[in-house]
Amino acid sequence: MDGEAQQLAEYLVTRLQDLPTSHKRLIVGISGIPASGKSTFAQLLVEAVNRILRGTSDSQAILVGLDGWHLSRAQLDALPDPKLAHERRGAHWTFDGEGYVQFVTSLRDQDETVVLTAPTFDHALKDPTPHAISIHPFHRIVLIEGLYAFLSIEPWVTASNVLDERWWIEVDENEARNRLVKRHVVTGVTSDEETALHRADHNDLPNGRFIRENMLVPTKVIHSRPLAT
Repeated sequence: MDGEAQQLAEYLVTRLQDLPTSHKRLIVGISGIPASGKSTFAQLLVEAVNRILRGTSDSQAILVGLDGWHLSRAQLDALPDPKLAHERRGAHWTFDGEGYVQFVTSLRDQDETVVLTAPTFDHALKDPTPHAISIHPFHRIVLIEGLYAFLSIEPWVTASNVLDERWWIEVDENEARNRLVKRHVVTGVTSDEETALHRADHNDLPNGRFIRENMLVPTKVIHSRPLAT
């Protein structure tokens, strides 16, 4: 996807240059079902954009992961059904949707003297880390990568409508399933393939179907390539 990332980086830089003076920032949402390759693509894209901007502008691009708005394990424990909340962690209702919306809307209204912050998700701690990313006024391209970057339901739709671009990473569900099983075992999310399959079939892929059924229409569709075997 490197070549495609480079082409789309050039497109974003051109879009930034064409923005009206009243429009301080280009905000791009990148979404896809679990294991679609969106994180990998988003990282390639932000690196490509910054390579271009480095020689032509004082502006920079920054990547923000929506995973930072996961509810903490303590917050999941406080929900009406903690067992279900932990089992379904990753579903849209196990995120701080209101906090995410507040962040995205503040990107559009950011004062030139203010530095915004965003959380990240610490996989070692299995919880978010608050204020881990700083977004400065010179970050004029903000890429937001995550499952629910442009949902059409409340409260998410408010943030979705702020986006200038909505990019969807398309992948075959069977390919995503295979990737999920490998990922869960390698990262220690599950101890074996059987448990990984159960998690993929009963949590990850249902989340993916929910997204397809409840998202705003993408402005671009990018096709994820199958992994080499």
